[in-house]
Amino acid sequence: MITIYHNPRCSKSREGLGLLENSGKEFEIKKYMETPISEEKLKEIVSLLGIKPIDLVRKNEAIWKSEFKSKTLTDTQVIKAMLKNPKLIERPIVINDKQAVIGRPPVKILDII
Repeated sequence: MITIYHNPRCSKSREGLGLLENSGKEFEIKKYMETPISEEKLKEIVSLLGIKPIDLVRKNEAIWKSEFKSKTLTDTQVIKAMLKNPKLIERPIVINDKQAVIGRPPVKILDII
């Protein structure tokens, strides 16, 4: 099953969702701003993406700039920051079985569906 971690307020996330809708494949939408991602799931997503937690952070968000930018954070601290402030999580994230991609640009989603 394909899963998209989606924020409807984000144009790139909406574009990614549109690609999935047009693919004709079944998928599940997780609106992570409404239903938070668990710590375990976020760690799993980072692992599937094959990146460090910091690479999943939206560094242009005001909350990042004001509270975290000037600090040296461990991977665990970065995960905790994203859990506390889900707006910091890059989007959309699409997972298909054991593959995952950040849909930036959204056409990257086509690589795994």
